[in-house]
Amino acid sequence: MEPQENWNTSEKSKLLQPGPPPYQDHSGHPPPGSFPSTSGYQAQQYGASGPYGQGPYPGHPAVTVQPAVYLTNIPLAYPLPDYLCYSIFTMLCCCLPLGIVALIYSINTRNANMSGQQQIAENNSKMALTVNHIALGIGLALFVVYIACVIVVSVNSQQEITPP
Repeated sequence: MEPQENWNTSEKSKLLQPGPPPYQDHSGHPPPGSFPSTSGYQAQQYGASGPYGQGPYPGHPAVTVQPAVYLTNIPLAYPLPDYLCYSIFTMLCCCLPLGIVALIYSINTRNANMSGQQQIAENNSKMALTVNHIALGIGLALFVVYIACVIVVSVNSQQEITPP
């Protein structure tokens, strides 16, 4: 279907877009530089005048910009042990659920060491060690119970085979 001959595309586009807002005079603002800087840094003005700078718009105050502060986390000088190998061993050989918990604490210890958070690293390291010891104890206890069951079953089967 072809558009009609008297179709005006610019007229149609004006209907879809609202017009600009009316001008408002904001002359009630305080003059630039009247507020002291509370951060301890000297206040800087955005658009400051200079050989290439552009001043503020007429009738508008200059905007002050605070300098950016960058925080970097330094790894600990003496990192705490994360017991990662111990956690993997207990996960694979002793008790899978507690081994997974110990592995999570070990990884969290390593992350805290790398981000410089000593208190978190200490807590996670102690928890990883404690959970690893519990998992190893459960694994050894189950192994001893298994060996005892095998010995009891083999002794009972030997008694049934030999006639009295």
